[in-house]
Amino acid sequence: MTLYFRARGASLCAIACALSAVPAFADEADQRIIVTASPIIEEAAAKVARTPGGVDVIAAEDYQDKLAVSLRDALSFSPGVYTQPRFGQEVRISIRGSGISRGYHMRGLTLLQDGIPINSADDNGDFQELDPQVFQHIEVYRGANALRFGGSTLGGAINAVTPTGQSAPGIDMRIDGGSFDTVRGKLAYGYADDRADAWAALTADRSDGDRDHGRRKALRFNGNVGFRLSDTVETRFYASVQSIRQKLSGALTEADALDHPAKGNFTGDQARNIDSIRLQNRTTVQIDGGLIAFGAFYNAKELYHPIYQVIDQNSEDRGVFASLDWAGDFAGMPVEMTLGTQARFGRTIAKQFVNNSGKRAAPTAYAIQKAQTINSYGELRVAPVTDLWLIAGGLYTHGARKIDNRFLPERSGKADFDTIAPKFGLLYAPTSTVQVYANYSRSVELPGFGELSQTPLGGAPGFTPVGAQKAWTAEIGTRGRIGIAAWDISLYRATLKGEMLQYNMQAGTYPAATFNADRTRHQGIEAGLDLTLASWATLRQMYQYSDFRFRRDATYGDNRLPVVPRHFYRAELRLGTDRASISPSVEWAPQGAWVDYANTKKVDGYAMLNLSAQAQVRDGVTLFLDARNLTQKRAIGDISAVVQYMGQASFYPLERRAFYGGVRARF
Repeated sequence: MTLYFRARGASLCAIACALSAVPAFADEADQRIIVTASPIIEEAAAKVARTPGGVDVIAAEDYQDKLAVSLRDALSFSPGVYTQPRFGQEVRISIRGSGISRGYHMRGLTLLQDGIPINSADDNGDFQELDPQVFQHIEVYRGANALRFGGSTLGGAINAVTPTGQSAPGIDMRIDGGSFDTVRGKLAYGYADDRADAWAALTADRSDGDRDHGRRKALRFNGNVGFRLSDTVETRFYASVQSIRQKLSGALTEADALDHPAKGNFTGDQARNIDSIRLQNRTTVQIDGGLIAFGAFYNAKELYHPIYQVIDQNSEDRGVFASLDWAGDFAGMPVEMTLGTQARFGRTIAKQFVNNSGKRAAPTAYAIQKAQTINSYGELRVAPVTDLWLIAGGLYTHGARKIDNRFLPERSGKADFDTIAPKFGLLYAPTSTVQVYANYSRSVELPGFGELSQTPLGGAPGFTPVGAQKAWTAEIGTRGRIGIAAWDISLYRATLKGEMLQYNMQAGTYPAATFNADRTRHQGIEAGLDLTLASWATLRQMYQYSDFRFRRDATYGDNRLPVVPRHFYRAELRLGTDRASISPSVEWAPQGAWVDYANTKKVDGYAMLNLSAQAQVRDGVTLFLDARNLTQKRAIGDISAVVQYMGQASFYPLERRAFYGGVRARF
């Protein structure tokens, strides 16, 4: 059996080809593998092929010819990942409707870098700390398929993997820029010998933004050093440092978003400034039939965030983790097992002040927030017959949240959570390059401090009881490759109880309250289809169908949930070769999304045309072009949900027409 792997534009092809390398985990002794891309990508694709559910691997080559300033640019063709622009690096990221009511930051997803979470201990996260231009690949595990990362949320997990000195030796340089005075640069170097390797990257970017009051700049360092202590033991140390300064353009009224998309909000000089450092270690020990991994991490962050008030926070998160992956035989049947645990502990000094043009004025809040989240998980995979695997597993979560309110001691409080999330699935390979799968799983999402520390109208923030969000999700799907087609298709239906929804009577002017809804339902289709039309023509497509709604709610009946449109489609046609190519693409939302829970207002759909191109001028040196919104389409890109639409400033326009270009080189 032969594996032909081609990384560029090949997240689906990688997975499909990995099936032939590990068809139902068969004996690989007689396989001949021909790989023309990183073995690390191949290994990640093989892990995907072992998962009975929606997963995806995105190689950096998929977006290297674009101005990838956020996860939206990197994940735009990942099936099931809904990414929409707000401004600059501020985007909405949602999988299966995770955190759709959250109009800021991110909730409902576990973000990791090199397998170690960057979310805070209360599971809230800032995706701005992930820089797509330094990653080797990104792994997306949707829903309960994130169990191997200790993920228990509805959305799942996104793991961004950086190169090492072994996978990326030599010098890697890049500089690009264009519209809105955008300039970015990257310098990376990797080194490896028989006993050790090292890799480091320094990146910087600045831009005035396509909207007023959207200026940003950032300086980031990412690096790791690995040591081979023996033939079976390796250890690796990671470090990441970020300094991010971002002015916030804010939401607009619908009229301004459509007629004046460059408009921004200068009130209060709103901004999000982040200084953070992450240190982590991962040690692996090869044993007979398996691998043991363990390590620890430490994250520290300063957040200065002038919005309706000045939010000033200093946080520290630390944690440990350990896992075992083992494969063998039992009673003549192939057996695989995964066991692991992950513990995170966090402490945040949270202060708030009256916002005086972006500066601190009178204090309004002061609290010490402490969180711990411990996830322990296990999964057993058995093949009773050839090509059929049965999977059973589960995740136990213990969470504790405590708010010591120094400003209003009577509004202190704490909450404890202990939950179990089982998972059952099957994986069948009718041929060496085709898989079908099904799973039924429970997800549990604990509230973070964004939900537990709420501000009543005219009051100061304090502890507010909010329960955990729970769901049972059924999923069926298939992935593989036959002839010219490579596909990844999942259908899911999640029945939720206690979904954490936010609402704001006046979007953008005061913090939204969070409540546990009674019963809601999220169901949809996540589909990716790549077609190799000719040796010089490939078509990449992604389609999402999202049906999110209340279920017999006392107030909203069976209304649809706002923010995410029912249909969403992207396609890119690549014409040319690795030496030179041009790639027109389209982004299409045929129907817009609802704005409010009352379903009184819906925005219009849109179609946006983009174009990218690349030309290799010599070995290792490539020029590229990224042109966006060529027809200057004016439409709504994202929405902040409200209870009932009454003309509020709830809208974020699409990015205006822009042209970017640059050069990348590897020596």
